[in-house]
Amino acid sequence: MANHKSAIKRIRQNKKRKAHNKYYANTTRNAIRKLRETEKKKEAGESLPKVISMIDKLAKRNIIHKNKAANIKSKLTKKVNGLK
Repeated sequence: MANHKSAIKRIRQNKKRKAHNKYYANTTRNAIRKLRETEKKKEAGESLPKVISMIDKLAKRNIIHKNKAANIKSKLTKKVNGLK
């Protein structure tokens, strides 16, 4: 266990940040899953910008890598454009 006050505080901060990051990652993952399951083009077109925004925020906060974010956005956009 940590001996210094600053190290103890750092452990508390890391735990709080981890929970915060995990919440946003799970929320975004669920939104992506929901968008992929959508079969209606209008519905998917409306939710795509919101999901892309969520992905960009994760990449900005270094929760996911920027290239992974770009790949996910590209695949989602292709899927939505390919719907009837």
